[in-house]
Amino acid sequence: MPQGKKIILGVTGSIAAYKSALLTRLLVKSGAEVQIVMTDAAKEFITPLTLSTLSNKPVLSSFWTDRQSGKWNSHVDLGLWADLFLIAPASAHTMAKMANGFCDNLLSAIYLSARCPVMLAPAMDVDMFHHESTRENIGKLKQRNHYILPSGTGELASGLIGEGRMAEPEEIMDHITNFFSPIRRFENKKVLITAGPTRESIDPVRYISNHSSGKMGYALAEAFASEGAEVILVSGPVEVKPQNQKIVLHSVNSAEEMYNACLQEHAGADIAVLAAAVADYRPAITAPEKIKKSGSHLEIELIATPDIAMELGKQKKPHQRHIGFALETENELENARSKKSRKNFDLIVLNSLKTPGAGFGTDTNQVTLIGKNDVVETFPLKSKSEVAKDIVNAVAELL
Repeated sequence: MPQGKKIILGVTGSIAAYKSALLTRLLVKSGAEVQIVMTDAAKEFITPLTLSTLSNKPVLSSFWTDRQSGKWNSHVDLGLWADLFLIAPASAHTMAKMANGFCDNLLSAIYLSARCPVMLAPAMDVDMFHHESTRENIGKLKQRNHYILPSGTGELASGLIGEGRMAEPEEIMDHITNFFSPIRRFENKKVLITAGPTRESIDPVRYISNHSSGKMGYALAEAFASEGAEVILVSGPVEVKPQNQKIVLHSVNSAEEMYNACLQEHAGADIAVLAAAVADYRPAITAPEKIKKSGSHLEIELIATPDIAMELGKQKKPHQRHIGFALETENELENARSKKSRKNFDLIVLNSLKTPGAGFGTDTNQVTLIGKNDVVETFPLKSKSEVAKDIVNAVAELL
Protein backbone atom coordinates (compact mmCIF):
# COMPACT_ATOMS: atom_id res chain seq x y z
CA MET A 1 0.00 0.00 0.00
CA PRO A 2 1.14 3.59 -0.61
CA GLN A 3 0.54 4.48 3.06
CA GLY A 4 3.13 7.01 4.20
CA LYS A 5 4.51 7.44 0.66
CA LYS A 6 5.07 10.86 -0.87
CA ILE A 7 3.52 11.13 -4.30
CA ILE A 8 3.60 14.00 -6.77
CA LEU A 9 0.51 13.85 -8.96
CA GLY A 10 1.03 15.76 -12.19
CA VAL A 11 -2.19 16.77 -13.96
CA THR A 12 -1.92 17.89 -17.59
CA GLY A 13 -4.28 19.27 -20.23
CA SER A 14 -6.74 16.52 -21.06
CA ILE A 15 -10.46 15.99 -20.66
CA ALA A 16 -9.47 13.01 -18.49
CA ALA A 17 -8.27 15.50 -15.85
CA TYR A 18 -11.66 15.10 -14.21
CA LYS A 19 -10.55 11.59 -13.17
CA SER A 20 -7.66 13.09 -11.18
CA ALA A 21 -10.16 14.17 -8.51
CA LEU A 22 -11.16 10.59 -7.70
CA LEU A 23 -7.54 9.45 -8.06
CA THR A 24 -6.47 12.09 -5.51
CA ARG A 25 -9.18 10.97 -3.12
CA LEU A 26 -8.11 7.32 -3.42
CA LEU A 27 -4.45 8.18 -2.87
CA VAL A 28 -5.19 10.27 0.23
CA LYS A 29 -7.55 7.60 1.56
CA SER A 30 -4.75 5.02 1.18
CA GLY A 31 -2.54 7.10 3.47
CA ALA A 32 -0.30 8.70 0.84
CA GLU A 33 0.85 12.30 1.06
CA VAL A 34 -0.10 13.87 -2.27
CA GLN A 35 1.31 17.03 -3.80
CA ILE A 36 -0.50 18.03 -6.97
CA VAL A 37 1.26 19.92 -9.74
CA MET A 38 -0.91 21.21 -12.60
CA THR A 39 -0.05 22.63 -15.98
CA ASP A 40 -1.90 25.77 -17.10
CA ALA A 41 -3.75 23.69 -19.71
CA ALA A 42 -5.03 21.36 -16.98
CA LYS A 43 -6.81 24.26 -15.29
CA GLU A 44 -9.09 24.47 -18.33
CA PHE A 45 -10.53 21.08 -17.38
CA ILE A 46 -10.54 21.01 -13.55
CA THR A 47 -10.00 23.75 -10.96
CA PRO A 48 -7.04 23.84 -8.59
CA LEU A 49 -9.53 24.47 -5.76
CA THR A 50 -11.11 21.04 -6.28
CA LEU A 51 -7.78 19.22 -6.18
CA SER A 52 -6.44 21.33 -3.32
CA THR A 53 -9.49 20.47 -1.23
CA LEU A 54 -9.11 16.76 -1.92
CA SER A 55 -5.34 16.64 -1.37
CA ASN A 56 -5.29 18.92 1.68
CA LYS A 57 -2.39 20.81 0.10
CA PRO A 58 -2.11 23.91 -2.09
CA VAL A 59 -1.91 22.96 -5.76
CA LEU A 60 1.31 24.06 -7.44
CA SER A 61 1.44 25.28 -11.02
CA SER A 62 3.98 28.11 -11.06
CA PHE A 63 7.58 28.54 -9.98
CA TRP A 64 6.56 31.55 -7.91
CA THR A 65 4.36 31.64 -4.82
CA ASP A 66 5.11 35.34 -4.27
CA ARG A 67 7.35 36.96 -6.86
CA GLN A 68 7.74 40.20 -4.93
CA SER A 69 9.02 38.53 -1.78
CA GLY A 70 11.06 36.00 -3.75
CA LYS A 71 9.15 32.96 -2.46
CA TRP A 72 9.18 30.17 -5.01
CA ASN A 73 8.48 26.46 -5.46
CA SER A 74 11.78 24.65 -5.75
CA HIS A 75 11.58 21.99 -8.46
CA VAL A 76 14.78 20.49 -7.06
CA ASP A 77 13.34 20.07 -3.56
CA LEU A 78 10.12 18.63 -4.95
CA GLY A 79 12.02 16.21 -7.17
CA LEU A 80 13.98 14.94 -4.16
CA TRP A 81 10.90 14.82 -1.90
CA ALA A 82 8.81 12.33 -3.84
CA ASP A 83 8.76 8.54 -3.65
CA LEU A 84 6.80 8.43 -6.92
CA PHE A 85 6.11 10.97 -9.67
CA LEU A 86 2.74 10.06 -11.19
CA ILE A 87 1.39 11.98 -14.19
CA ALA A 88 -2.29 11.24 -14.77
CA PRO A 89 -3.51 12.25 -17.22
CA ALA A 90 -0.32 12.45 -19.29
CA SER A 91 -1.11 14.36 -22.47
CA ALA A 92 0.70 13.88 -25.78
CA HIS A 93 2.20 17.36 -25.39
CA THR A 94 3.61 16.71 -21.92
CA MET A 95 5.03 13.32 -22.90
CA ALA A 96 6.68 14.92 -25.94
CA LYS A 97 8.38 17.47 -23.67
CA MET A 98 9.46 14.79 -21.23
CA ALA A 99 10.84 12.56 -23.98
CA ASN A 100 12.89 15.37 -25.50
CA GLY A 101 13.99 17.26 -22.39
CA PHE A 102 11.97 20.45 -22.86
CA CYS A 103 11.48 22.38 -19.64
CA ASP A 104 9.12 25.37 -19.69
CA ASN A 105 6.86 24.84 -16.68
CA LEU A 106 7.03 23.61 -13.09
CA LEU A 107 5.91 20.07 -13.91
CA SER A 108 8.58 19.50 -16.57
CA ALA A 109 11.25 21.06 -14.30
CA ILE A 110 10.30 18.68 -11.50
CA TYR A 111 10.50 15.79 -13.95
CA LEU A 112 14.08 16.68 -14.92
CA SER A 113 14.99 16.97 -11.23
CA ALA A 114 13.20 13.85 -9.96
CA ARG A 115 15.23 10.93 -8.69
CA CYS A 116 12.20 8.77 -7.95
CA PRO A 117 10.39 6.37 -10.28
CA VAL A 118 8.06 7.94 -12.86
CA MET A 119 4.64 6.54 -13.76
CA LEU A 120 2.44 7.88 -16.58
CA ALA A 121 -1.20 7.29 -17.51
CA PRO A 122 -1.53 8.49 -21.13
CA ALA A 123 -4.78 10.13 -22.21
CA MET A 124 -5.60 11.41 -25.70
CA ASP A 125 -7.67 10.70 -28.79
CA VAL A 126 -7.07 7.49 -30.70
CA ASP A 127 -5.29 9.02 -33.69
CA MET A 128 -3.02 11.06 -31.44
CA PHE A 129 -2.24 7.94 -29.42
CA HIS A 130 -1.25 5.95 -32.50
CA HIS A 131 0.61 8.76 -34.27
CA GLU A 132 4.20 7.82 -35.02
CA SER A 133 5.61 10.73 -33.01
CA THR A 134 3.60 9.76 -29.92
CA ARG A 135 4.67 6.13 -30.21
CA GLU A 136 8.31 7.23 -30.53
CA ASN A 137 8.00 9.44 -27.44
CA ILE A 138 6.40 6.67 -25.40
CA GLY A 139 9.18 4.36 -26.59
CA LYS A 140 11.80 6.82 -25.31
CA LEU A 141 10.09 7.05 -21.92
CA LYS A 142 9.91 3.26 -21.65
CA GLN A 143 13.63 3.05 -22.41
CA ARG A 144 14.17 5.20 -19.30
CA ASN A 145 12.34 2.52 -17.31
CA HIS A 146 9.33 4.74 -16.72
CA TYR A 147 6.09 2.92 -15.99
CA ILE A 148 3.64 3.54 -18.84
CA LEU A 149 0.22 2.38 -17.70
CA PRO A 150 -2.00 0.75 -20.34
CA SER A 151 -4.63 2.97 -21.91
CA GLY A 152 -8.22 1.85 -22.08
CA THR A 153 -10.20 1.27 -25.26
CA GLY A 154 -13.69 2.66 -25.72
CA GLU A 155 -15.65 5.77 -26.61
CA LEU A 156 -13.51 8.91 -26.48
CA ALA A 157 -14.45 12.55 -25.95
CA SER A 158 -14.27 13.12 -29.72
CA GLY A 159 -16.93 10.49 -30.30
CA LEU A 160 -14.43 8.11 -31.87
CA ILE A 161 -13.97 4.63 -30.45
CA GLY A 162 -10.48 3.29 -29.86
CA GLU A 163 -7.45 3.32 -27.61
CA GLY A 164 -6.38 6.38 -25.67
CA ARG A 165 -8.66 6.53 -22.63
CA MET A 166 -6.83 7.19 -19.40
CA ALA A 167 -6.80 4.17 -17.11
CA GLU A 168 -9.52 4.33 -14.48
CA PRO A 169 -8.43 5.65 -11.04
CA GLU A 170 -9.04 2.25 -9.45
CA GLU A 171 -6.76 0.60 -12.02
CA ILE A 172 -4.07 3.18 -11.41
CA MET A 173 -4.33 2.53 -7.68
CA ASP A 174 -3.80 -1.18 -8.31
CA HIS A 175 -0.58 -0.38 -10.19
CA ILE A 176 0.62 1.95 -7.43
CA THR A 177 -0.21 -0.56 -4.70
CA ASN A 178 1.66 -3.29 -6.56
CA PHE A 179 4.57 -0.92 -7.15
CA PHE A 180 5.02 -0.22 -3.44
CA SER A 181 4.03 -3.69 -2.19
CA PRO A 182 4.64 -6.06 -5.10
CA ILE A 183 3.06 -9.49 -5.02
CA ARG A 184 5.77 -12.04 -5.68
CA ARG A 185 3.95 -15.34 -6.03
CA PHE A 186 6.42 -16.56 -8.66
CA GLU A 187 9.67 -15.82 -6.86
CA ASN A 188 12.26 -18.48 -7.79
CA LYS A 189 10.01 -19.79 -10.56
CA LYS A 190 11.10 -20.04 -14.18
CA VAL A 191 8.42 -19.36 -16.78
CA LEU A 192 8.81 -20.21 -20.47
CA ILE A 193 6.52 -18.13 -22.71
CA THR A 194 6.09 -18.20 -26.46
CA ALA A 195 4.67 -15.17 -28.27
CA GLY A 196 3.96 -13.69 -31.67
CA PRO A 197 3.74 -15.31 -35.10
CA THR A 198 6.21 -17.46 -36.96
CA ARG A 199 7.35 -16.87 -40.53
CA GLU A 200 7.81 -19.81 -42.88
CA SER A 201 9.91 -18.79 -45.86
CA ILE A 202 8.73 -19.46 -49.41
CA ASP A 203 11.76 -17.78 -50.93
CA PRO A 204 14.17 -15.04 -49.76
CA VAL A 205 11.39 -12.45 -50.20
CA ARG A 206 8.09 -14.10 -49.27
CA TYR A 207 6.82 -16.07 -46.30
CA ILE A 208 3.70 -17.60 -44.76
CA SER A 209 2.61 -16.05 -41.47
CA ASN A 210 -0.41 -14.72 -39.58
CA HIS A 211 -1.69 -11.52 -37.95
CA SER A 212 -0.44 -12.14 -34.41
CA SER A 213 1.04 -8.98 -32.83
CA GLY A 214 2.57 -10.78 -29.83
CA LYS A 215 0.90 -8.32 -27.43
CA MET A 216 -0.82 -11.01 -25.35
CA GLY A 217 2.35 -13.05 -24.90
CA TYR A 218 4.40 -9.98 -24.01
CA ALA A 219 1.74 -8.83 -21.52
CA LEU A 220 1.97 -12.24 -19.87
CA ALA A 221 5.76 -11.99 -19.74
CA GLU A 222 5.50 -8.61 -17.99
CA ALA A 223 2.87 -9.90 -15.55
CA PHE A 224 4.91 -12.94 -14.52
CA ALA A 225 8.14 -10.93 -14.27
CA SER A 226 6.44 -8.30 -12.09
CA GLU A 227 5.67 -11.08 -9.60
CA GLY A 228 9.26 -12.23 -9.37
CA ALA A 229 9.45 -14.92 -12.04
CA GLU A 230 12.46 -15.48 -14.25
CA VAL A 231 10.86 -15.28 -17.68
CA ILE A 232 12.25 -16.84 -20.86
CA LEU A 233 10.34 -15.26 -23.75
CA VAL A 234 10.66 -17.06 -27.09
CA SER A 235 9.19 -14.64 -29.60
CA GLY A 236 8.51 -14.55 -33.28
CA PRO A 237 8.99 -11.26 -35.17
CA VAL A 238 6.93 -8.51 -33.51
CA GLU A 239 7.14 -4.76 -32.95
CA VAL A 240 6.74 -4.82 -29.15
CA LYS A 241 9.69 -5.12 -26.78
CA PRO A 242 9.90 -6.42 -23.20
CA GLN A 243 10.29 -3.78 -20.48
CA ASN A 244 11.11 -5.78 -17.35
CA GLN A 245 14.79 -6.64 -16.98
CA LYS A 246 13.90 -10.10 -15.62
CA ILE A 247 12.64 -11.09 -19.09
CA VAL A 248 15.19 -12.91 -21.25
CA LEU A 249 14.23 -12.60 -24.92
CA HIS A 250 14.98 -15.24 -27.56
CA SER A 251 13.98 -13.91 -30.97
CA VAL A 252 13.12 -16.51 -33.62
CA ASN A 253 11.49 -16.55 -37.04
CA SER A 254 10.29 -20.01 -38.00
CA ALA A 255 8.32 -22.67 -36.17
CA GLU A 256 11.41 -24.89 -36.31
CA GLU A 257 13.50 -22.23 -34.57
CA MET A 258 10.82 -21.73 -31.91
CA TYR A 259 10.57 -25.48 -31.41
CA ASN A 260 14.33 -25.83 -30.87
CA ALA A 261 14.45 -22.87 -28.46
CA CYS A 262 11.56 -24.28 -26.42
CA LEU A 263 13.12 -27.74 -26.23
CA GLN A 264 16.30 -26.17 -24.91
CA GLU A 265 14.52 -24.17 -22.16
CA HIS A 266 11.61 -26.41 -21.20
CA ALA A 267 13.39 -28.86 -18.89
CA GLY A 268 14.36 -26.07 -16.47
CA ALA A 269 10.97 -24.34 -16.52
CA ASP A 270 8.30 -24.61 -13.84
CA ILE A 271 5.62 -23.13 -16.09
CA ALA A 272 5.21 -23.08 -19.87
CA VAL A 273 2.78 -20.61 -21.44
CA LEU A 274 2.37 -21.34 -25.15
CA ALA A 275 0.80 -18.14 -26.44
CA ALA A 276 2.50 -17.95 -29.84
CA ALA A 277 0.52 -18.30 -33.07
CA VAL A 278 2.75 -20.96 -34.60
CA ALA A 279 2.30 -21.82 -38.28
CA ASP A 280 0.89 -25.33 -38.69
CA TYR A 281 2.50 -25.78 -42.11
CA ARG A 282 5.57 -24.60 -43.99
CA PRO A 283 6.70 -24.89 -47.61
CA ALA A 284 8.30 -28.27 -48.30
CA ILE A 285 11.04 -26.49 -50.23
CA THR A 286 12.30 -22.94 -49.70
CA ALA A 287 13.41 -21.54 -53.03
CA PRO A 288 17.00 -20.20 -52.90
CA GLU A 289 16.09 -17.30 -55.20
CA LYS A 290 13.01 -15.13 -55.59
CA ILE A 291 10.26 -16.99 -57.44
CA LYS A 292 9.36 -15.11 -60.61
CA LYS A 293 5.80 -14.76 -61.80
CA SER A 294 5.37 -17.25 -64.60
CA GLY A 295 1.71 -18.04 -65.09
CA SER A 296 -1.80 -17.64 -63.75
CA HIS A 297 -1.25 -19.77 -60.66
CA LEU A 298 1.46 -21.17 -58.41
CA GLU A 299 1.36 -24.38 -56.40
CA ILE A 300 3.35 -24.69 -53.19
CA GLU A 301 3.56 -27.98 -51.34
CA LEU A 302 3.17 -27.54 -47.59
CA ILE A 303 4.32 -29.91 -44.85
CA ALA A 304 3.54 -29.87 -41.15
CA THR A 305 5.71 -27.90 -38.74
CA PRO A 306 6.76 -29.37 -35.37
CA ASP A 307 3.90 -29.35 -32.85
CA ILE A 308 5.60 -27.50 -29.99
CA ALA A 309 2.75 -27.87 -27.50
CA MET A 310 2.32 -31.58 -28.22
CA GLU A 311 6.03 -32.35 -27.86
CA LEU A 312 6.44 -30.35 -24.65
CA GLY A 313 3.29 -32.03 -23.32
CA LYS A 314 4.93 -35.42 -23.80
CA GLN A 315 8.02 -34.25 -21.88
CA LYS A 316 6.04 -32.58 -19.09
CA LYS A 317 7.14 -33.47 -15.55
CA PRO A 318 4.77 -33.75 -12.57
CA HIS A 319 5.79 -30.40 -11.08
CA GLN A 320 5.44 -28.51 -14.37
CA ARG A 321 2.32 -26.62 -15.43
CA HIS A 322 1.42 -26.00 -19.08
CA ILE A 323 -0.92 -23.26 -20.28
CA GLY A 324 -2.16 -23.22 -23.85
CA PHE A 325 -4.20 -20.91 -26.08
CA ALA A 326 -7.03 -21.65 -28.47
CA LEU A 327 -8.26 -19.12 -31.03
CA GLU A 328 -11.48 -20.52 -32.46
CA THR A 329 -14.16 -19.48 -34.96
CA GLU A 330 -16.67 -22.28 -34.32
CA ASN A 331 -17.52 -24.83 -31.62
CA GLU A 332 -15.22 -22.84 -29.36
CA LEU A 333 -15.60 -24.66 -26.05
CA GLU A 334 -15.66 -28.12 -27.60
CA ASN A 335 -12.52 -27.47 -29.65
CA ALA A 336 -10.69 -25.84 -26.76
CA ARG A 337 -11.45 -28.73 -24.40
CA SER A 338 -10.23 -31.20 -27.00
CA LYS A 339 -6.99 -29.26 -27.48
CA LYS A 340 -6.46 -29.06 -23.70
CA SER A 341 -6.71 -32.83 -23.41
CA ARG A 342 -4.64 -33.71 -26.49
CA LYS A 343 -1.75 -31.44 -25.59
CA ASN A 344 -1.67 -32.13 -21.86
CA PHE A 345 -2.47 -28.55 -20.79
CA ASP A 346 -3.41 -27.75 -17.20
CA LEU A 347 -5.22 -24.61 -18.37
CA ILE A 348 -6.28 -23.35 -21.77
CA VAL A 349 -7.16 -19.78 -22.71
CA LEU A 350 -9.93 -19.54 -25.28
CA ASN A 351 -10.82 -16.51 -27.34
CA SER A 352 -12.87 -16.10 -30.49
CA LEU A 353 -12.33 -14.06 -33.61
CA LYS A 354 -16.07 -13.42 -33.55
CA THR A 355 -15.75 -11.20 -30.45
CA PRO A 356 -15.25 -7.49 -31.33
CA GLY A 357 -12.06 -6.18 -29.77
CA ALA A 358 -10.51 -9.64 -29.28
CA GLY A 359 -8.04 -11.61 -31.33
CA PHE A 360 -5.09 -10.51 -33.43
CA GLY A 361 -3.63 -7.03 -33.44
CA THR A 362 -5.88 -5.48 -30.77
CA ASP A 363 -4.89 -4.05 -27.40
CA THR A 364 -7.86 -5.75 -25.77
CA ASN A 365 -8.99 -9.33 -25.42
CA GLN A 366 -11.93 -11.32 -24.13
CA VAL A 367 -11.10 -14.78 -22.86
CA THR A 368 -12.59 -17.87 -21.33
CA LEU A 369 -10.37 -19.99 -19.10
CA ILE A 370 -10.84 -23.75 -18.98
CA GLY A 371 -8.96 -25.15 -16.02
CA LYS A 372 -8.86 -28.13 -13.69
CA ASN A 373 -11.75 -30.55 -14.18
CA ASP A 374 -12.71 -28.46 -17.24
CA VAL A 375 -14.15 -25.71 -15.02
CA VAL A 376 -15.02 -22.73 -17.23
CA GLU A 377 -14.59 -19.07 -16.26
CA THR A 378 -15.46 -16.31 -18.72
CA PHE A 379 -14.17 -12.74 -18.40
CA PRO A 380 -15.41 -9.51 -20.04
CA LEU A 381 -13.41 -7.56 -22.65
CA LYS A 382 -10.31 -6.06 -21.00
CA SER A 383 -6.93 -4.63 -21.92
CA LYS A 384 -4.42 -7.38 -22.61
CA SER A 385 -2.40 -6.36 -19.55
CA GLU A 386 -5.50 -6.91 -17.40
CA VAL A 387 -6.24 -10.21 -19.15
CA ALA A 388 -2.66 -11.25 -18.39
CA LYS A 389 -3.32 -10.65 -14.67
CA ASP A 390 -6.40 -12.88 -14.81
CA ILE A 391 -4.36 -15.64 -16.43
CA VAL A 392 -1.51 -15.25 -13.94
CA ASN A 393 -4.00 -15.48 -11.07
CA ALA A 394 -5.35 -18.72 -12.55
CA VAL A 395 -1.82 -20.13 -12.88
CA ALA A 396 -1.10 -19.21 -9.25
CA GLU A 397 -4.13 -21.27 -8.23
CA LEU A 398 -2.78 -24.22 -10.23
CA LEU A 399 0.42 -24.09 -8.18
